[in-house]
Amino acid sequence: MTTTEAPAAPDVRLLAAAARTRHTLGRVLATLARSVAIFVPVFLVATFVTFALRSLSGLSPARIQLGEEATPEAVARVEAHWGLDRPFLVQYGDWFGGVLHGQLGASWTNGADISTLIGLGLGVSLSVATFALLIGVVAGFALGTVAALRRTTWVDRAITGFVTVISVMPAFVVGIVLVAVFAVGLHLFPSAGYVPAEQGFGPWLAHITLPAVALSFDVVADVARQLRGSLVAAYGENYVTGAVVRGLGPRRIFFAHVLRNGLGPALATLGLKFPALVGASVVTEWIFGLQGFGRFANDSAQAGDVPAVQGVLVVSIVLVVAFNLIVNLVLARVTPASQRGV
Repeated sequence: MTTTEAPAAPDVRLLAAAARTRHTLGRVLATLARSVAIFVPVFLVATFVTFALRSLSGLSPARIQLGEEATPEAVARVEAHWGLDRPFLVQYGDWFGGVLHGQLGASWTNGADISTLIGLGLGVSLSVATFALLIGVVAGFALGTVAALRRTTWVDRAITGFVTVISVMPAFVVGIVLVAVFAVGLHLFPSAGYVPAEQGFGPWLAHITLPAVALSFDVVADVARQLRGSLVAAYGENYVTGAVVRGLGPRRIFFAHVLRNGLGPALATLGLKFPALVGASVVTEWIFGLQGFGRFANDSAQAGDVPAVQGVLVVSIVLVVAFNLIVNLVLARVTPASQRGV
């Protein structure tokens, strides 16, 4: 007599894990689709307005190359060379097609490729901005979390006061103090210049540390304030009270309920901080002798090099769009409130 074995029961845990994975992937894809649907029209409008700057500015490459005393015939000849005698929409179509292929045109001042010039400066600024953001996130999250856990105590008041002080300190003032103390006085860091990471991680890190610290103060202050406020608010929610009633420990309540629900405002703050760090570091780059993205933008604007300024604006738009997209994806994955569409 033969017996037939019953089919093995499916592993419930594996099925549940697969269902959670599908749910998470679907949520991330939905967030990505919503973000793209918003950012694509924004990018199109922003690039159109950016290209219209030349017509609105009244600047011309002929005025830069030939001077104010140039004859109308010479001006017309130079503008025809640059294709500025064509209809506006034709010029925009050609320029936008180049932007989609990573080509931002040529500089009016020296004819150099703008994509190459921006790439050289952007590498410097991205190094400093990324390190500044890392310092700001680590220090801001630490200060905000400690202040929330020790709310209404002297620790909370001390952190709040410290954050308030550093939030009103301009980056260029902090930079000058850092150079005077740590570069000139203690000789711990170089006072100026930049070394690419390809030439050594140690020299690269040493050259970007002081400018990154100078730029990080604003990030530290904003992240700490936002996180402290959102964590304190989360502690007052009903789901935290329910967790306490169920007997959950303070550590589990903090990480599983309070922190996840309180991360949203702090992460949203970072959405605009990184592009701002890249573009708003002109004075800091002057102090530390860095040929970065902000300094290139400043020099181009002062020279009246409209294609270079347009390239700077396009790259800035891409940075803002890309970083906000990343932040939205992180929010969708981490914070329960965003998962419910709150």
